[in-house]
Amino acid sequence: MMDPLAIKMRPKTVEDIVGQEHLIGKDKVIYNMVKHKKLFSMILYGKPGIGKTSIAGAIVNELELRYKTLNAAIHSKKDFDIVIEEAKLYNGIVLIVDEFHRLNKDKQDLLLPYLESGLITLIGMTTSNPFHKINPAIRSRCQIFELKELSDENVKQGILKAVESNYLKDIQIKQKEIEYIVMLSGGDLRYAYNLLEVAYYTSSDFHITIDILKNINTKPQFFHDQNGDGHYDVISAFQKSIRGSDVDAALHYLARLIEAEDLDIIYRRMTVIAYEDIGLANPSIGPKVDAAIHAAERLGLPEARIPLGNIVIELALSPKSNTGHLALDAALADVRGGNIGNVPAHIKTNAKEYKYPHDYPNAFVKQQYLPDQLKNKKYYKPKNSSKFESVLKRIYDALERMKK
Repeated sequence: MMDPLAIKMRPKTVEDIVGQEHLIGKDKVIYNMVKHKKLFSMILYGKPGIGKTSIAGAIVNELELRYKTLNAAIHSKKDFDIVIEEAKLYNGIVLIVDEFHRLNKDKQDLLLPYLESGLITLIGMTTSNPFHKINPAIRSRCQIFELKELSDENVKQGILKAVESNYLKDIQIKQKEIEYIVMLSGGDLRYAYNLLEVAYYTSSDFHITIDILKNINTKPQFFHDQNGDGHYDVISAFQKSIRGSDVDAALHYLARLIEAEDLDIIYRRMTVIAYEDIGLANPSIGPKVDAAIHAAERLGLPEARIPLGNIVIELALSPKSNTGHLALDAALADVRGGNIGNVPAHIKTNAKEYKYPHDYPNAFVKQQYLPDQLKNKKYYKPKNSSKFESVLKRIYDALERMKK
């Protein structure tokens, strides 16, 4: 079975790598490491298809080092034991581990002493932020390098290398088609190679056209791994764009979540936003969000996008206030910190001293409701963030004056 083009195009030296100039450019950290023929344990992290495997392979190839490649999700503890025994036999080995964030505690504990002694030099590769996903003991023994997203120019450079190689004989492709592949790839060079190769073999005469590319894939690639950081980054950007009242950014991230068909997270985020970020500035927004969710559920995709788009625009352009949830968070902080006190006797169950507000003018009577140790505590701090909350603030201020 032939290797796919993406495998054939893997660089043999660090200078052959496309992109990542901040690491492999002249006099940069990995460039100099290879130049001085010295390798340290490292973790490479970043999105799929941007060069993690390429860098690892180029390093061991250029330095002519003995190495083994394992996948943390697939290979067992026994596979790691075998690598350790081989390292002992040859007085050292480079272990390249893909999906490194999936390395369980047993495997991590197994590797630790050999990383410490230098018998094993590790190159871990992950799409997840190692500061969140990887054992601190492992991290402290490794240098962590973040790979940056490839630019369109980087991806184009990779495609041109593939076209000029001998791997796709007699290929015919024009600038317009190359740029279309770049657009579809979304910065994933491996995907670009795969698309180029499929187009090459599915054309009748190795002539790649836009129509052939469209028949293969009509959707642009973008990083949206539901189990990784990319997914959570999009969710975070969605909420923060609405909070920041940037309606265009909010619609962009909504589109990405719709394209990933992740309606549940859209519903949850919109509901949180309605009460956390808009809250008392526009209290009618909560029921409106519920109505939009109900409509989207009834319609299903693709029509569900219509009520979702409408409500996200209103969320983004709505006045904002976080006073409601901040007030409750302050109260929860007191409760969780043990700052509670006893319920005042006159508002306990069946208390005879209780003054019934409805028996007094304006349904208000001055009496203490908070425990003694908290009687002067102010949790709610109203803002003039909107017409509605301005009314609440006036009522609140008037009641405070009446208490005094």
